[in-house]
Amino acid sequence: MRLMVSGGGTGGHIYPALALIKALKKREPNSAVMYVGSERGLESTIVPAKGIPFQATRIQGFKRSLSLENFKTVYLFIKSVYEAKKMIRQFKPDVVVGTGGYVSGAVVYAAARLHVPTLIHEQNSVVGITNRFLSRYVDRIAYVFDAALDQLPVNKMVKTGNPRAQEAAEVVSHFSWTEYGLQDDVPTLLIFGGSQGALKINAATVAAIPEFNHREYQVVFVTGQKRYDGVMAQLKGTTVADNVVIKPYIGNMPEVLPRVAAIVGRAGATSLAEITADGIPSILIPSPYVTADHQTKNANSLATVGAAEIIKEADLTGETLIAKADQLMTNDALRQDMATASKQLGVPDAADRVLDVVEALKRD
Repeated sequence: MRLMVSGGGTGGHIYPALALIKALKKREPNSAVMYVGSERGLESTIVPAKGIPFQATRIQGFKRSLSLENFKTVYLFIKSVYEAKKMIRQFKPDVVVGTGGYVSGAVVYAAARLHVPTLIHEQNSVVGITNRFLSRYVDRIAYVFDAALDQLPVNKMVKTGNPRAQEAAEVVSHFSWTEYGLQDDVPTLLIFGGSQGALKINAATVAAIPEFNHREYQVVFVTGQKRYDGVMAQLKGTTVADNVVIKPYIGNMPEVLPRVAAIVGRAGATSLAEITADGIPSILIPSPYVTADHQTKNANSLATVGAAEIIKEADLTGETLIAKADQLMTNDALRQDMATASKQLGVPDAADRVLDVVEALKRD
């Protein structure tokens, strides 16, 4: 198999692509992979660090208001399509896969124009601009949430789940909470606003710590590396009990998650793929700052089947956080029911499902 993959801009586009590549290498060790990303995107550092062949093109997104920059965007898109065609002719992929981001728009469009089989993966409940554009040209569309069904050509769609879920499901964890000075036989609530942290989640948690100090469950609060010093400054003079641990970052999150009794966090597609793969109950606080409020729609997909509770960011305070946390962490039966519902949503073989579609396209 010769596979070209493109996706960039955010981890939500990059990590599913990396999980897919990992699964392909496991299935077909002699396969050849080329990742095409943008010059300045996160992928330009993350992908080469994984030892994956990487080529870059320069591209940018459209401004949502009238702007002369959009003329430059059109020019860069046309130029990127031309560059992508050269890359495709040189690499000769059997299939080209796009996982989102503006760069995948140019690469997948170029492949379609060259009559190379194409697949896009839509991770969210609300379809992004790039995938809406590409849906007219690609051969197949892999998707995660049923809410996407009425936004794309149904005849092209195949439900696969998010490849990141398989990566999470296959982790064999030897992690122990004793590494953090906690106990393995006490339920642990993980509060995590993403690698950069989330200001409102951090503020609510800081306000809740005096109450968390007196709970029989444990709390691990991950602030985000850039926000850790600010959080600790806010907590100056506040007692932090032995059942509460504050960390700037957790580097081995896939090993930690299977030991978590419940999680508080955002509702990004990759996060939800990971927590449903592990069957973790969740309290979701969707980011209101994302395109088309898609995190709320992602979260609703879990809440409607009883796998998650939702707190709107506008309603998030120390008091509302404590109330939801107590409701979940002090009720073993409720937590087990939510864990079961979460696990049923998980797709632990998602990467293999996407690869099956890729191989079918190659045969066709």
